[in-house]
Amino acid sequence: MLFFLSGMNKEKEVILENNAREYFNSGKEDLTKKRYNSAVVLFFKCLIALADLYILKETGEVPSSHTNRFRTLQEKFPDAYNLVDNDFPFYQNSYVKLMTKELAEVIKDDAKVMAKKAEIKL
Repeated sequence: MLFFLSGMNKEKEVILENNAREYFNSGKEDLTKKRYNSAVVLFFKCLIALADLYILKETGEVPSSHTNRFRTLQEKFPDAYNLVDNDFPFYQNSYVKLMTKELAEVIKDDAKVMAKKAEIKL
């Protein structure tokens, strides 16, 4: 059930959509340039923006923190939670390990799945 969005929430929705698209397109660019760590980070940020958008559309609220986001996803949207939770360690590892093209592609695909849930086109 989609939540009715107030004017302020509609503005947040537009910002989250724009940010998700920017992260996604920048991630694709970095993937093409073989900058895999950057691509992983950007695709994950896209995934998070889309998760927040999905939560906003479904509940009328944007998570206030990572903890709140993960808790809301886990309690109310387990499929979305699994996507984010599975990819989070790779985002964390991107600071200290070299990421691969294959991993960047996986997170890119997960962002596409979340975009479908959030009902937007990337």
